[in-house]
Amino acid sequence: MSTLKGNCLVAQSGGPTSVINASACGVIQEALKAQEIDKVYAALHGVAGILNEDLFLLNEEKPEEVELLKVTPASALGSCRYKLKSIEASEGDYKRILEVFEAHNIRYFFYIGGNDSMDTANKVSQYAQRVGYELKAMGVPKTIDDDLPITDHTPGFGSTAKFIATSLKEVGLDARVYDYQTVTICELMGRNAGWITASAALAKDKEDDAPHFIYLPEIPFSFEQFEADVKSALQKYNYAVVAVSEGIKNAEGKYIAELGAENLTRDAFGHAQLGGVCDVLQSYVQKNICKKVRTVNYSSIQRCAAHCASLTDNEEAYMAGQMAVRYALEGNTGKMVGLIREAGPEYKCTTQLIDLNDVANIEKKIPREWVNEAGNFVTQEVIDYIKPLIAGEVKLQMVNGVPRYSRLEKKLVEKKLESWNVK
Repeated sequence: MSTLKGNCLVAQSGGPTSVINASACGVIQEALKAQEIDKVYAALHGVAGILNEDLFLLNEEKPEEVELLKVTPASALGSCRYKLKSIEASEGDYKRILEVFEAHNIRYFFYIGGNDSMDTANKVSQYAQRVGYELKAMGVPKTIDDDLPITDHTPGFGSTAKFIATSLKEVGLDARVYDYQTVTICELMGRNAGWITASAALAKDKEDDAPHFIYLPEIPFSFEQFEADVKSALQKYNYAVVAVSEGIKNAEGKYIAELGAENLTRDAFGHAQLGGVCDVLQSYVQKNICKKVRTVNYSSIQRCAAHCASLTDNEEAYMAGQMAVRYALEGNTGKMVGLIREAGPEYKCTTQLIDLNDVANIEKKIPREWVNEAGNFVTQEVIDYIKPLIAGEVKLQMVNGVPRYSRLEKKLVEKKLESWNVK
């Protein structure tokens, strides 16, 4: 088999994380070393940047800034939530993508993201094969939600879990100091999968420690049970801290957050923009349980807390980027780099190839047996699963007491095609 030579393009999509740039760094540094690859491009703002032909050369970036990507949070290449429709519904987008690729001789494509991003990488790979354009397209996993199937876990989750566990422990210490009853409601991300919220369990060392209860989207939420749970904690400990997923639903499948908002906005993929479940529960507690209620809505801060990143997560994210390039150079396409947890007493992680068809738009949820019978806390299996993923601390470059993060110049290359309006 002849070696495919040409340029490569890396892009990021979806929500940022503490380690998504570590994956980008792995792709970039490995591609820069490859004899088969000449120029290493990045698309500004994901697939939208490809359509707009907004590309910049990573070969021209300062090596020290590229190296700093390893410890820089958020999406340094720029992100988007542009949804590629089916090939049949919007073939023009696909033709445009390959026109851009051909104009810049891009033969290797690396897309870093979650469920929807893997769908995009899969569609681009399939269209390239359909029309006979030689392209090696690889998905690099990223999502704090940890909801991609088959892979043991996803880069980004471990760092978020570490931040959640750390901050929940601090919230608990703050909440328990008073001589009167208090309730604290912590709202965490997770539309349909509760992995992030489940990580709050790692903050708990003893029975009276926070969080006292954890409510996940996998288990129907009951206000009656919630009230009984909180009252029991107040009676035992004089304070109650609960961790609740933004995506909890009642038995009828209605988001609890919807009870506080008539019309939730939706993103380009049709996902409800949640947030506010803590406000609904705060109102309920004040009316039925206790007047002293605090809410902590973690919102976007839980995604990019690089100051509390997991070293394990960081190193695995970089490895996933590296391996994507190596697998592509071996001739693979239409695949995602998956992580494998090897059996044994000590934690060890390696990689595998997963068909994008088996990943795109599929969610991995917490098994019912990993939630206690009452449905208000997780079992030891969840703690054992998450604990190795939060191990170790990332050493940041500090300047004047604050982190120094990468700042790429991102000088756009000259466009070779007519302009395109992304709709």
